[in-house]
Amino acid sequence: MKEPSVNVLGGTLEPCSTKPMTGFYRNGCCDTGPSDRGIHTVCAVMTAEFLAFSKYLGNDLSTPRPEYAFPGLQPGDQWCLCAARFLQAHEEGAAPKIRLKSTHANTLKIVPAEVLQLYAIDG
Repeated sequence: MKEPSVNVLGGTLEPCSTKPMTGFYRNGCCDTGPSDRGIHTVCAVMTAEFLAFSKYLGNDLSTPRPEYAFPGLQPGDQWCLCAARFLQAHEEGAAPKIRLKSTHANTLKIVPAEVLQLYAIDG
């Protein structure tokens, strides 16, 4: 049996969202592994500003894509973001709030802990 995943606070990784179902593995958690090249590890609470920013950069998260069983995100939805995209959003002033208890520890390889703390709504 595999060890439980760890969050950025050093505790057990908590679920991010099951409605909509999120995570690279679509298990509700911002878990990661070798096949997750985008490192989808940041549990973020979507905002209209971030959704517009992501769409502008070519990743439209708000339009439903039934062929991928993707409902489209709305402000308030929680979603596992790529760590690098979160850092980019921070640098551009468009980063959403995040849940540290649901953000995977591997995020710290890309985003400094101090930056994560700026957007934390828990921990």
